[in-house]
Amino acid sequence: MSPFTPRRSGADAVALYIDADACPVKSEAEKVATRHRVQMYLVSNGGLRLSANPLVEVVIVPDGPDLADIWIAERAGPGDVVVTGDIPLAAKCVAAGAQVLRHTGEAFTEANIGQQLAMRDLMADLRAADPFRQGGGKGFTRADRSRFLDALERALRMAKTA
Repeated sequence: MSPFTPRRSGADAVALYIDADACPVKSEAEKVATRHRVQMYLVSNGGLRLSANPLVEVVIVPDGPDLADIWIAERAGPGDVVVTGDIPLAAKCVAAGAQVLRHTGEAFTEANIGQQLAMRDLMADLRAADPFRQGGGKGFTRADRSRFLDALERALRMAKTA
């Protein structure tokens, strides 16, 4: 494990881990975590504003490929909730027993993570085969934000009762 040590109040305490780089729902997640009195970790390579909320810890990892993902994957486990759009990180966290959500509220599960990884790899191959391929993901909508809030609320309730 890395030198970072999360402050959890017991072996079975619920934690919320946010893969904070390019995450559009950090403030929403903080509100839900605060309502549930759950420790929240915003993990990033930098550029995050510190929170005055005692339940929110901003974790800045050194620059380097996937160091924020590694930090989260080393800690997330049963009873925890992870928010990420990174499919390989999601796969590691699902395998460790954590609940994992995209910022749109879509859940990564044991039932769908294999397909998600395969689709990611297929899309990477298609982009590599056609360097002129344009486009990107669809924009983040108010409906996505609402679905995220609902999904996070349900996930934290479930985590606290497990």
